[in-house]
Amino acid sequence: MVQISAGKGASKYQIQIVGKNLPKSILNKHIRKTNKVLIISDKGVPKSHIKMIKSLINNKNKYVFILEQGEKSKSFISYQQIMKKLFDLNFDRSDCLIALGGGVVGDITGFCAATFMRGIDYIQIPTTLLSQVDSSVGGKTAINVPEGKNLIGSFYNPKFVLISTGFLNTLSSDEYESGLGEVIKYAFIGNKKLRNIIEENANKIIKRDEEILKIIIKESIKTKSKIVTKDEKENGVRAILNFGHTFGHAIEAYERYKNVTHGAAITLGMIVASKVSCFEGYIKNYQLDNIINMIDSLGLKTDHSKYKYSKLKKYIKSDKKVLDGKLNIILIDEKFNAFKTSKFKNKNIIKALG
Repeated sequence: MVQISAGKGASKYQIQIVGKNLPKSILNKHIRKTNKVLIISDKGVPKSHIKMIKSLINNKNKYVFILEQGEKSKSFISYQQIMKKLFDLNFDRSDCLIALGGGVVGDITGFCAATFMRGIDYIQIPTTLLSQVDSSVGGKTAINVPEGKNLIGSFYNPKFVLISTGFLNTLSSDEYESGLGEVIKYAFIGNKKLRNIIEENANKIIKRDEEILKIIIKESIKTKSKIVTKDEKENGVRAILNFGHTFGHAIEAYERYKNVTHGAAITLGMIVASKVSCFEGYIKNYQLDNIINMIDSLGLKTDHSKYKYSKLKKYIKSDKKVLDGKLNIILIDEKFNAFKTSKFKNKNIIKALG
């Protein structure tokens, strides 16, 4: 069992990483026995996962609320439905929510917890690799509105995060590879140990080896937790977590959020950002080659030739990181330190995308 601390002060919380066998006591030490518990999940989560988590909770008053799968469930309508369920079950501020699922489930559950009676406890149990290394850590909660994604939300840390590598065995190849895209991001923004682990264990990672998964998840979370603890409200250094996201989000938007997973888009976005870093003189040609080769070694797609600058231009220019008419992007230097800049030659973005 691996344990990591995240957050600071009164909002500090523990993250535990375990294998497929979850100890009976692992949740109950974080849930008061006399209180009610609502497990929020979605139809994409295997029923066996829900049944197992429910069986681990000693409380008599434990309930389940199932959302439809997908971003459409991160909505005001779903929020209202969950709130009504909480009132119907007479929940109060001493009770607890559990988010069992991917990023969508984690985001809406966290937002419900943050706003129900001005805040109740919630526990994150992420079931996808992407949510285990990314959205379950950092306290971002939100719902979507017609005007855009994640525009209504709050920063609200969970009481506890439980990560089990056992959940990853049921993921499709696309879902698993999507998560690997975020894992490799941490390797490129300063975690040298993680880079070495990936280089030496690519085949084990592809095969979902339990012990290697524990290690890469731990290293990913350590990197994110360190950054987020310095900047919980996203006012400064936390921006480097967006490495690859400007171009990745443009790819997602161009595809209308179909035909490409978030992680796959971010992976291609990181290649573009690395090329820009190279053309700007921040990294060497051989380092760019090493980055592409490392991504390729995990079986992830590296060919972004279909996404020409002419196709992505309008999406790049409407990126939320545009301030005062200037695009801010995250680049890396030869020591793999990530940094935000608005000073770059636009021709190098065009060159990187073709």
